[in-house]
Amino acid sequence: MPGHRAPVVTPHATARLPRSAAFAITRSAHTPLTTTHNPPAGFAFLVRDTGAQEDTFEPAFAVLDRAVAEHAFPGAAIAVTLRGELIAHRAFGRFTYDPAAASVATGSIFDIASITKALATTTMAMILYERGLLDLEAPAAAIIPELALGADPRRRDITLRMLLAHSSGLPAHDKFFQRTQNRTELLAAALATPLAADPGTLAAYSDIGFIILGVALERLADEALDIFCRREIFGPLGMAHTVFNPPAGWRDRIVPTADETAGASAGSSTWRNRIIQGEVQDENASILGGIAGHAGLFAPSEDIAIFAHAMLSGGRPILRPETMELFTRRESQPEGTSRALGWDTPSSPSQSGKYFGPRSYGHLGYTGTSLWIDPDRQLSITLLTNRTWPDCQNQAIRKVRPVFHDAVIEALNTRGRA
Repeated sequence: MPGHRAPVVTPHATARLPRSAAFAITRSAHTPLTTTHNPPAGFAFLVRDTGAQEDTFEPAFAVLDRAVAEHAFPGAAIAVTLRGELIAHRAFGRFTYDPAAASVATGSIFDIASITKALATTTMAMILYERGLLDLEAPAAAIIPELALGADPRRRDITLRMLLAHSSGLPAHDKFFQRTQNRTELLAAALATPLAADPGTLAAYSDIGFIILGVALERLADEALDIFCRREIFGPLGMAHTVFNPPAGWRDRIVPTADETAGASAGSSTWRNRIIQGEVQDENASILGGIAGHAGLFAPSEDIAIFAHAMLSGGRPILRPETMELFTRRESQPEGTSRALGWDTPSSPSQSGKYFGPRSYGHLGYTGTSLWIDPDRQLSITLLTNRTWPDCQNQAIRKVRPVFHDAVIEALNTRGRA
């Protein structure tokens, strides 16, 4: 916006979670990846077994090598888990298209964008639900009275279930960052957003709904989203490099997402006038201080694989299987929706490809990231890229994702493993 200067956001202090000896990753064939001191019944550590990945997944890896060569994205990191084992963990390309740029490594950290909705916000909602603090049918306005201000009485009908299922009637997105200067102003603008449909009548993906949901969860927990998630989700699972607002010392490990400098390409935003690396790419999340219900989380592929393993273990050690079943089951209303509570499910056509089963669930991220989980196959596929570099015009990831997922499952089928 002409004349609008992007605010300088100072990241909140984030304590670095130390890796325990049990979490250390080595090249030995069966290394536990998940840290928990007292694993509950039915829980087993995720084990590394990547020795055969080059032979098994050569066609799938070729899909990503080709995508990098064709500039679908500069770099990528993937992780595939199957029946309790990490069977593929690989990196591709570089941080940018510059031949001198750093190579992406398996431990490189990505801005995972809207996967934040699933890993952080939805999982926090699950935990609060289990503790009896969250009623899915409760009106959101009972927790956030500001939501019901104004002349539209329909806003009182928005429930927490509707926010999770993207059926609140709120629109998808708004460029709040262009007319607000701080968290307070942006949240006020989000809460005042006019409805685009009657609540409960239409499934329409909404960042605004998850911004509001994040506020509701913080009020229910009486704690900030990032602090709650670090203690209740990332810490117990040993996801030591999954954080909002990464420490400055991690910057060299974090893949950049956008070039917003004055000399950037014609399609680039120049809102912040700097390279976006180590800070959230989403502009609204930036105004919110890097911590929001819809975006803001950073993670390496191995941490997301650990999270997926926990989900495939019935939520253990942080959730109960009944809660997992409830939140990952496709909603019956509104008619035709593909949404579960905080998750998406495969539709036709799907970014998950053509093989993920009917009980599968997943989520995409705007920066070019995705996680898909198939509980019947006991399979998860994590794909992290920075397709938004240098700007957001490139949509080739939409063709790459399903082809890659299909190639992974076809490789497993060929070997009789899926």
